[in-house]
Amino acid sequence: MNRTISGALLAVLAAALVLLPIWANSGLVFLAGTTMVVAVFALSWNLLFGYAGLASFGSGGLFSIGAYTMAVTLRGGNEGQFLLLIALSTVVGGAVAFVIGVVALRRSTGIFLAILTLALAELLRITLAKIHWLGAEDGIPSIVRPKASIGVATVDLAQGNHYYWFLCIACALLVALCWWIAHGRFGRTLRTIRLDTERAAFMGVDTHRYRLVAFTISGAIAACAGSLFAPWAQIVTPDIGNMMRSTQPILFTLLGGASSFWGPMIGAFLFSAIEFSTRTLVGIQEIITGGILLGVVLLFPTGVAGAWNALVARLADPYRAEAKATAATLRPVKE
Repeated sequence: MNRTISGALLAVLAAALVLLPIWANSGLVFLAGTTMVVAVFALSWNLLFGYAGLASFGSGGLFSIGAYTMAVTLRGGNEGQFLLLIALSTVVGGAVAFVIGVVALRRSTGIFLAILTLALAELLRITLAKIHWLGAEDGIPSIVRPKASIGVATVDLAQGNHYYWFLCIACALLVALCWWIAHGRFGRTLRTIRLDTERAAFMGVDTHRYRLVAFTISGAIAACAGSLFAPWAQIVTPDIGNMMRSTQPILFTLLGGASSFWGPMIGAFLFSAIEFSTRTLVGIQEIITGGILLGVVLLFPTGVAGAWNALVARLADPYRAEAKATAATLRPVKE
């Protein structure tokens, strides 16, 4: 029943997103499209943290690599090969993540890996700000929304809300890919490594190889999200990969719940809803937003997704939930 209720709610929210341009203004549509992209970005980060147990603070750099790759190739007059450009941006991001992973994962884990990846992302941002060919601090503006060719059909994504609906399809496919990775054999192996690395290695699992593949996949999906974002925002600057961008998926995961696959997406949409609701509170918006986020994190230690699952389980079988709670209180304390 838990899955039925959650699935029905997910279907309603998906339908609301698809139909949003019919009744909402352009500002709300732009916010929804941006939120979908950063939600996929957060999912890619949680493949590392929630499944492989790796804390990377440099995912914003990989996001900016995908965005800049898309912007540069579109500026070169390749609008008719948009799907290939997305694939190219994804491969470039995955290749950079692979190189970083080869160097970093053998020498650092935990907080050391987080600091190293954050330093590399900041180094990339500063480098991009110094390259005049890429616009330096001004970045690359006026990015066109190209045409997408699928077989014999060609869709002009610059017309109306076509690119928004393209984002809906692309993000849905990326979410499905992340689901397949997380719930397949590879994802189960990653969870085993996260829970007990030494035991997994004793069982014959090549823990370094699995973590390196996870790092590469996460970087590729982050770069893919960046490549989708560039034509949507129609401008990329070095700040697209700054420290705030790297901490976005961490915040979303904390809000939604790292233990749930849907947690980062829930956190992304919740954060956007809070920011949109407080947009008119000039001067105190940050204080109110921070207070709301702090309250959510303190009230729901397992995130909104964990609290939701617990509520649905209690409503579906209140007697079983009460029995579990009673058994937990009566369990003897081990000395």
